[in-house]
Amino acid sequence: MVVALDVATLDEARELAAALAGEVGWLKVGLELFTAYGPDAVRAVADHAPVFLDLKLHDIPTTVERAAARVADLGVGLLTVHASGGPVMVEAAVRGLGDGGEVLAVTVLTSMRDEDLAATGQPAAATQVPALARLAVEAGAPGLVCAPPDLVAVREAVGPSIRLVTPGVRPAGASADDQARVATPSGAVADGADLLVIGRPITRADDPVAAARAIAAELAGS
Repeated sequence: MVVALDVATLDEARELAAALAGEVGWLKVGLELFTAYGPDAVRAVADHAPVFLDLKLHDIPTTVERAAARVADLGVGLLTVHASGGPVMVEAAVRGLGDGGEVLAVTVLTSMRDEDLAATGQPAAATQVPALARLAVEAGAPGLVCAPPDLVAVREAVGPSIRLVTPGVRPAGASADDQARVATPSGAVADGADLLVIGRPITRADDPVAAARAIAAELAGS
């Protein structure tokens, strides 16, 4: 399980990281925290669990390679890039990050519905996601990020050895917030997810540790 530390301050991130140490497999630092605090955001939580840096890089290959190399200096285990940046960009990210971490290529965001994709001139998710997944894997990405409804098609497209990471995971009865395509933890795992990214259902719970343990118990029983 990955907990998304989408909080506003470094103190909040430290407190959550310390509380969740030993309860979850990864701690995710996203754009809000990294934009505010930069590498200090990674350092603040790295003592408590491996760090997943969710920057969704999308730029020219040289820039992405250099940025990924700086991320490698931080000892980050997982780094996201957009698969839509193309195979040369994905290859550059893998080169830059090196052997110390894994590049995860993001297919289509969980917040995007087909009508949103159409508005930007893109194919529907069912068409686009498997194609982006194959592109990224052929470019060397060892892992992918995809929404719960795309898991089965992506697993069929890339095979069993690729790590599939799934955001948009919500326990039964929880609010979907700004996610359009969601699933329960047990549903996502049943469809082929290897890692679940869960944020607000844990971080905004009255007792984040109890919330994380409840989700872990659901997964253990599934």
